[in-house]
Amino acid sequence: MRLVTFVNSAGLELPGALLDSDQVVLDLQAAHRECKGGASPALQSVLSLAESGDAGFELARSVVAKAPASAVVARDQVRLRAPIQPPPQMRDFSCFELHLQQCFAAARKGRAMRAADPEAALREMDTSADDSVLKTFNRQPIYYKCNRFAVAGMDDEFQWPSYSKLLDFELEFGCYMGKRGKDITRDQARSFIFGYTIFNDISARDAQGREMGGMLGPAKGKDFDTANVMGPCLVTADELGDPYDLNMIARVNGEEWGRGNTRDMRWQFEDVIAHVSQSETLYPGEFLGSGTVGNGCGLEQLRYLKRGDVVELEVDGIGVLRTQVGQK
Repeated sequence: MRLVTFVNSAGLELPGALLDSDQVVLDLQAAHRECKGGASPALQSVLSLAESGDAGFELARSVVAKAPASAVVARDQVRLRAPIQPPPQMRDFSCFELHLQQCFAAARKGRAMRAADPEAALREMDTSADDSVLKTFNRQPIYYKCNRFAVAGMDDEFQWPSYSKLLDFELEFGCYMGKRGKDITRDQARSFIFGYTIFNDISARDAQGREMGGMLGPAKGKDFDTANVMGPCLVTADELGDPYDLNMIARVNGEEWGRGNTRDMRWQFEDVIAHVSQSETLYPGEFLGSGTVGNGCGLEQLRYLKRGDVVELEVDGIGVLRTQVGQK
């Protein structure tokens, strides 16, 4: 299934499923009333569906299979929010080593360009701090906790943070937990994944650069309203198939800025679930981000977004997450 949270013409926020090559949306609760009579607690939201386990999943599949015409609305007649908005918890990992390497190299180049002799400054630059991060990255999964209340969907208006002049996109995807669990082994972890979506982790690079020396992870570089854009849908794990052979492409105003593939993840979702769940309970609906794929942001090229730019992030099997970064 390709699950969404949508707002209908009456302003109601409802769970649905994309059908017919994503051209229409099935109102799951309306379909349930038509097919079975009455409302279902499991279909109150995409989160309640994740929380309802196998029984709720099979119920949703049954109403999607019938898809009564009375419960179908055209995609362009609704507004898509994030699949789960907000999720109960968000963690964003760093799973692609190439992204880290290229960001560090670009940042050093950017600093060197301000020197009288950029080439000499670049040669003399100390890389020990970057090397330490890469050493830690290869030893264990690393992550930060995102602001779940800053989640936005594809059709929500993006708000440019007032304190930033260097805004960047980040091409990621991620998974949602489908079961409660603690001390989950790597071999068990795949069965805990409910589904996947695309994640645009929009970043204020100037603020991020000022704060990261504090060694506490990103704060205002990531935390501002609408920073965590997700969608267009949640593709359930049974439909997506192998999550580790998906092409990922980033475009700005129709121009390709970068691409990669999920096969290059140093840490897969099974690894990060096993890592986080050590002595910690994970709950249905929690989101785990992949981190940025190599070539998946502007910083790696020392390029940044402008007001009004349209960012399109595409991941095989999930679709295209489109965001206009806005004029204000």
